Amino acid sequence: MENFYTITENRVLLAAVIAWFVSQGIKFFTCLIKTRKIRMDRIMGSGGMPSSHTASVMAATFSVGELLGYNNPVFGGLMIISFIVMYDAAGVRMAAGKQARAINNIVEALGSYRLKIDGQLKELLGHTYMEVLVGAALGIVIALLIN
Repeated sequence: MENFYTITENRVLLAAVIAWFVSQGIKFFTCLIKTRKIRMDRIMGSGGMPSSHTASVMAATFSVGELLGYNNPVFGGLMIISFIVMYDAAGVRMAAGKQARAINNIVEALGSYRLKIDGQLKELLGHTYMEVLVGAALGIVIALLIN
C-alpha cells in the first residue's frame, strides 16, 4: 500500500493523468453541448479537440522540465517523444481516419451484398494541427500549475 502512495506523489505521472482527464472531459462536454446527447465513447475515444495524447505527453515532459531543469537530457528525450506523438496524432492517425471514411463510403456505395465488413470502421482517429496545438498548450499549462 505504501508504494501506491508513492506513485500518487509522482508529479510527472500526476500531471500526465490530469491532462488526459481534463482533455477527455473537454471532449465529452463539448460533444454534449453540440449534440445534446451523452456519448460515452467521447470519454475514452480518440480524436477531437483537444488531443489528449498530446496533452498527456506534454504535461509529463514539462513536469520533468520543471522538476529536473529544462537543460536536463531527460527533458530533451521526452520532448523528442512528445514531438513523435504529436506527429503521429496529426499525421499518421489522421490519414488512417480519412482512409476509414473512404472505405466506409465505398462499402455504403457498393452495398452489403458485395462486401462483408463487420460494422463501420472507426473514422475519428487522428487530430487536426489545431487540436494537437491546443492539446500541447493544455498539457504545458497543467504541468506548470502542478509543479
